[in-house]
Amino acid sequence: MNKIRVGIAGAAGYTGCELIRLIERHPHAEICWLMTGPTHAGKRLRAVFPHLRAVHDRPLLPLKTLGVEKADVVFFALPHGEAMALVPEFLAAGTRVIDIGADFRLKNPGLFEKWYEKPHASPQLLSEAVYGLTELHREEIRTARLVANPGCYPTVSILCLAPLLREGGLDCRSLVIDAKSGVSGAGRGLSLKTHYAECDEDLQAYSPLVHRHLPEIEQELTFLAGQTVTVVFVPHLVPMIRGMLATVYACSSGKERPESLQDQYEAFYRDEPFVQVLDPGELPRTKDVWGTNRCEIAVRFDPRTGKVIVIGVVDNLLKGASGQAVQNMNCMFSLPESTGLDLIGVYP
Repeated sequence: MNKIRVGIAGAAGYTGCELIRLIERHPHAEICWLMTGPTHAGKRLRAVFPHLRAVHDRPLLPLKTLGVEKADVVFFALPHGEAMALVPEFLAAGTRVIDIGADFRLKNPGLFEKWYEKPHASPQLLSEAVYGLTELHREEIRTARLVANPGCYPTVSILCLAPLLREGGLDCRSLVIDAKSGVSGAGRGLSLKTHYAECDEDLQAYSPLVHRHLPEIEQELTFLAGQTVTVVFVPHLVPMIRGMLATVYACSSGKERPESLQDQYEAFYRDEPFVQVLDPGELPRTKDVWGTNRCEIAVRFDPRTGKVIVIGVVDNLLKGASGQAVQNMNCMFSLPESTGLDLIGVYP
């Protein structure tokens, strides 16, 4: 088959960097252009990411030229709000789009405006966009023109809850998600919050109850459960570069037998190459998924409180962003989903 021609808009960020690394190693895809904002536009790739010297060097074009280059698929790795006005041009030209930002994740344009504080520029596309959590929307993704790649927190949270919510095994008003992310989740831009002297040797909660991933999580969990799901979501910043861990607490609906939880999770994810349910007695660690597109999950039941506890980990830059985007591309172009993606992690 001919190689898939890939364009990357937003190539100078952490997500763009990971996309470049993955596509350069992909046997059935090739980069045809890279574009970025004014800070790095005009520079060569190796000047921005010296660790990519071994790959084909190419210029980073300014975003203002976007649309002049052909591609089979374009990845948008832009700050939230910047892709939504650009995507229609590509769709009209027959180019498929995977947006790694938040612009097409929420189905309700009013909800987008509320949480992102700006009106949506292409509300007519929201109903068409397919939520790109491949494990749950594989068949829709295969034929999609526009895929909305999930956020990192929603990815791990939804995968932790999907087996029970789909079968009605949880009280949908009792969900609490306590999640922790490495600093790379804040992006490559400079800020006091992620300055080394500020975040090293520190642990802090941020945006409790008002984080922008909350409506995305509730939207997708509501679709899964077939009824309204409300969530208490508290994210935390931890002093590590990459990795994400979510601990989810919920009350059992009483329909499930606690001893069957492990079997239920194993059956739900049995054929998923990138989701691994750990054996009883094992617990996930962020280091175990570094550099991979895997999500590892452990499930427990506390008979003393009647609570179900699910713990999940992902690499926030891979399964939480670029790796999942490539998994979606593989699905869209009828390739095995693991093509070009690592299953084996980097250690230590």
